Amino acid sequence: MRHAFKYILIASAAGLVVSTTAIPSFAERDKQRKTAVSSTEMPVLSYEDSVKYNTLFLDAILAEAADKTDSAYTLLKQCIELNPNAAEAYYFLAPFESDKKNDSLAIAYLTKAVELSPDNEDYQERLAEYYINARQYSKAIDVYEALVARHGDRTDVLQLLLQLYNQQKDYDNMLRVLARLEQNDGNSEGLTLSKVHVFELKGDKKSACKALQDLCQSYPNDLGYQVMLGNWFMQNNEPKAAFERYQNVLNEEPENAMALASMYDYYTANGDTLKAKDIMKRSLLSKNTDSEAKQSMLKQLIQTNEKAGGDSTIVLNMFDKVLEISPKDAAVAELKVAYMSLKKMPTAAIDSAIIDLLNVTPDRKGARIQLLQDMWSAKNWAQIVEQCHTGLAFNPDELAFYYFMSLAYIQLEKPDLVVETIRKGMAHCDKANKDMVAELYAIMGDYLQKQHQTKESYAAYDSCLAYKSDNIYALNNYAYYLCENGGNLQKAAQMSYKTVEAEPRNASYLDTYAWILFMQGHYTEARIYADQALQNDTDSVASSVILEHAGDIYAQLKDMKKAVDYWQKALKAGSGNEAILMKKIRLKKYIKSR
Repeated sequence: MRHAFKYILIASAAGLVVSTTAIPSFAERDKQRKTAVSSTEMPVLSYEDSVKYNTLFLDAILAEAADKTDSAYTLLKQCIELNPNAAEAYYFLAPFESDKKNDSLAIAYLTKAVELSPDNEDYQERLAEYYINARQYSKAIDVYEALVARHGDRTDVLQLLLQLYNQQKDYDNMLRVLARLEQNDGNSEGLTLSKVHVFELKGDKKSACKALQDLCQSYPNDLGYQVMLGNWFMQNNEPKAAFERYQNVLNEEPENAMALASMYDYYTANGDTLKAKDIMKRSLLSKNTDSEAKQSMLKQLIQTNEKAGGDSTIVLNMFDKVLEISPKDAAVAELKVAYMSLKKMPTAAIDSAIIDLLNVTPDRKGARIQLLQDMWSAKNWAQIVEQCHTGLAFNPDELAFYYFMSLAYIQLEKPDLVVETIRKGMAHCDKANKDMVAELYAIMGDYLQKQHQTKESYAAYDSCLAYKSDNIYALNNYAYYLCENGGNLQKAAQMSYKTVEAEPRNASYLDTYAWILFMQGHYTEARIYADQALQNDTDSVASSVILEHAGDIYAQLKDMKKAVDYWQKALKAGSGNEAILMKKIRLKKYIKSR
């Protein structure tokens, strides 16, 4: 671990000379040599020892900067041997000991540094930090109190003291520190509320209430403090006093969001549901109520509505009214979509709400992906492409948009755009979603095959399997094309067998494996898997290929009756090479397709 020597003076071209607490320049040397040292405890080093010390200390700095921590540590120890009163050497030794888990020694070094340089606040603060890490809170408090005694304006130190006294449950000292903070920064809401909290911890409710009342008197135009006082009354079982505060605020400012929210809680606590509903409506339809508060109230409305039977028209009507007042409130619009989805409303209605949301915040990729999924179910291919383009304009790194776009181009029969889209996605997007990446590479492999880019196709399949080695779809197609293109049949067989193991009743995978075995000359074994493929085949399109392969296998096994029978069935099934099939049937022998 590297340690930053952040309090070291910058070395000048003239060089450095060391005293007990600093590193002055050579320009100051003569002056210092002429100055008598009054303290017998901290003698000034000789000129030669000063130069030696300085050299050791500078070497330690350089060693630490080069991550040579052992050398830096050794050099600092030598500094102390040469000058036992070198505060900075003790200071910089501390983190080395801390890294070695020698916390007590680290603290001892820092304590020594503070003793030698009692005015150095950096040393004191670091010592306090080490005390805190060692859970020696009382000692940390002593250090910080000493700092504050010298510099009462150190608000940061006072805040640390406040936390430490809170940890110690020393409420009187917490109040003393808070008073000191008020002296420095003036009265504020945060400090007053902190005082209220401490008073309550002490069980001094009278003082807590007075602190809030004083805040209200100090800032009579800030109605929020009046509401806060009302909330305190509610929390302390004084509902009448709370109501008076809320009502006074609403009389002066009818749409005060804080007062409305608190009044809602008041009526709810008292079981007055009608007035609570009225206040909720006022709050929801107020421009002053923030989005978070509106979301909370809408969730409460949904909960109450569900308990009463779940009439969604009531909730949707309120959503529409809120969005009419605050049309750009994306969070509320998003909550509406979630509610409609939860209630399983018609897809078209949900999609309309999603579009409204995207018009407000087009970067909501989750909402757009939900819209794409719905469009996919509806087979709106062109709209999917359009939505993906829009989504990429706001979220260019979202792979899902490239995924949906490539699938849509497949349906639109635009193979060139399929490959182009996937390539762009792979170049611009994070590949954290390994399943989706693998799927896209598998698709690319297929379409590169159709474009007769065999080498590139194999590379795409390899990339797919690098991300997901058990992608069955890619394993099957890769194996088949290797076989068809005269590639590595052993590799093809290994991949194809994995697909059969994974899905032993998949006719297509069984046929691929049978055909690879056929190409290897293993006709008897090929027949076993061809028969299984025929037994499990339910795809009328695939049937022609499976039947023709079965015929070819039986032909090589000299069972021409079955071979011709399968060829005739393949011809009848269609979608095959009719010319080749008819020739096989006529000549009653296997003929290579290419």
